[in-house]
Amino acid sequence: MRIRAVVFDLDGTLIDGYEGIHGALAFAMTGLGLPVPDRERIREMVGHGLEILLVRAAGPDLAAEGVRLFRERYAEVAVEGSRVLPGVEETIARLAEGGCVLSVASNKPLRFSRMILEAKGIARRFAAIAGPDEDHPPKPHPAMLHSLLPAMGADPGETVCVGDMEVDVEFARAGGCRAVVVPSGSRSAEFLRGTGADAMIDSISDLAPALARFV
Repeated sequence: MRIRAVVFDLDGTLIDGYEGIHGALAFAMTGLGLPVPDRERIREMVGHGLEILLVRAAGPDLAAEGVRLFRERYAEVAVEGSRVLPGVEETIARLAEGGCVLSVASNKPLRFSRMILEAKGIARRFAAIAGPDEDHPPKPHPAMLHSLLPAMGADPGETVCVGDMEVDVEFARAGGCRAVVVPSGSRSAEFLRGTGADAMIDSISDLAPALARFV
């Protein structure tokens, strides 16, 4: 296998965390005196970072307070409101045992990503986990990818980014990596076919065979 490293998105790729996100956003919007978006609308809004989510949901003037309220509640509901998607544990085990180095790059705050992955018992499979901070803007900016590649001991040409949204393809391209998309999150298969990814798989269980075809 020429691919030596795989960078996974989190929400919609490794986990279904929408229940926790919905609960925390409902708490924030109620605290701001605003209506709570329906679950389908929330799925459409996520993926570009917490600050952008709250700007979209509450508007720019209330976004900062919305972020504070969201973080307060999400710390309580993140683990219970997240589940590992079918096929994920088997797939990451197969890749790791086959010599791939794995990591996670999510636009979710890093402490929440770590908390969820550790609680679900799969954090040990990843060499590194990245999230946005002052030095690492959210995806699609490649800063998180640039920090992960040395941690994995991999070059861009031998690395694939796997995600469920167009932002994951843009992230891969910005860092010089290839991209695989899977319609297990907030975007449909029809939509993902138009993102320019190098491959689309039906489920995460198809990832290892898809990587084996990359030359």
